[in-house]
Amino acid sequence: MSRDDHPRIDADDDDRPTPGEQPGRLRPTPPGLLTAWLVVGLVGGWLLRRVARAAGWSVPEVSWTQILLLVLVAAILGGTAFATRRTVQRAPVDLLPHQAVNRLALARACALVGVLLAGGYLGHAVSWLGVGSQVAQERVLRGLVAAVAGAAVAVTALLLERACRVRSDDPRT
Repeated sequence: MSRDDHPRIDADDDDRPTPGEQPGRLRPTPPGLLTAWLVVGLVGGWLLRRVARAAGWSVPEVSWTQILLLVLVAAILGGTAFATRRTVQRAPVDLLPHQAVNRLALARACALVGVLLAGGYLGHAVSWLGVGSQVAQERVLRGLVAAVAGAAVAVTALLLERACRVRSDDPRT
């Protein structure tokens, strides 16, 4: 049997693009995926208080430190998005491919986690509505502020993901 008689197996046969899709291109994070993670966070945050009380555990609190940490992460992602956008738009200086992939992976992970946290904190805040105590009011407030901070992480992560895009008419692609 000659070498030509054997079927040829390419390592990247499974990675072939579907019709209408260009090879080597990544799509933005789908809104449906972000919505699903938000719903999972909402349900998980809402159930947390109920499960903890049913099990006899103390209900976790949302601290200002957690909120400030989320704000810090959002600020870092926003700064990275700004710097990435400037770098990609400058013709003489290119963003190295591995740097772009690293930033894209960071952006996608942070977008998903940010949406999950926003939903979780919002669900936790909603679970305290209707409970008539000063502690409940404080937990609702902190939960809502933390949900906004989680949403800020998700938004800045999506901005970073968008900053990694290169125009289709760009000669570097």
